[in-house]
Amino acid sequence: MEKTRTIKISDNNYKWLLKISSDLQKKKEKKVSFDDALKELAVNNGKKNSIMNFAGKLELSEKDSKNMIEEIYKERKIASRRLQ
Repeated sequence: MEKTRTIKISDNNYKWLLKISSDLQKKKEKKVSFDDALKELAVNNGKKNSIMNFAGKLELSEKDSKNMIEEIYKERKIASRRLQ
């Protein structure tokens, strides 16, 4: 068995860690300890800047998503013209 420690953290950090634990518990559909949440944070720390972390996070209407795609294509055309 691993050795356990007691640490002091602020109320804000406690609430933040509680939120992380709650989200992880919903994701895994099983009980999750603070230790599990901290391990998950440590594993994902190197991935925090990955664009894949944002997949599915943006909620847009169909109209807004089409407008966004059109805007991206316009910007790409402008950029490709600059390179020619």
